[in-house]
Amino acid sequence: LKKEMEEVSRTLKESEERLTQQVLQRKKLELDIEEINSELARLQKQMRDIKTNREYDALVTEIANRKTKISESEEELLKILTEIDELQDKVKEYKEKLVEVDKNNRVQLESLGKEMDSIGIKIKQKQDERKNNSVRINKLMLATYERVKKVKGGAAVVPVKKRACSGCYKSLPPQKIQEIKKGESLITCDSCGRILIWTDEE
Repeated sequence: LKKEMEEVSRTLKESEERLTQQVLQRKKLELDIEEINSELARLQKQMRDIKTNREYDALVTEIANRKTKISESEEELLKILTEIDELQDKVKEYKEKLVEVDKNNRVQLESLGKEMDSIGIKIKQKQDERKNNSVRINKLMLATYERVKKVKGGAAVVPVKKRACSGCYKSLPPQKIQEIKKGESLITCDSCGRILIWTDEE
């Protein structure tokens, strides 16, 4: 959700920066065209005062060059004006989208934040509960449990199902099953090392 908000914001910023660049470029072109037009008017005025063919040819060439520059600049200006219109539409669209995304995502983020806080409280409660329980458990049994839990990634205690360890599915001898049923001592699976319990689900 945060990434989506950042993406829309980044796209808006890029479009605004590009729009600013093109507006500045438009102003520069408009000034250039104005300046060339002034030069063109001056050159055309000079046509009245020429006395030789060489002067006339040189002046005609200068006038033609100015007209070409004006034509090229006006063509570029037209492209920029078209892009400015498109960018203005995009900026407006992205601003509206950012408001909508920001509004929707912040509501969801707030909800997720509360949910995470709630989960954090539950985790803390379970950790406190575990701490209280561990104090009352036999040290040797607790050490065995912690060792198996570390090796097996958390699944340290598993029930007996269909006369087998439900962790590794290795069949258990009848005598071991009887010992597990009694629950008088800690019994581990000879194959995977997990602690076995009887849950009457057989």
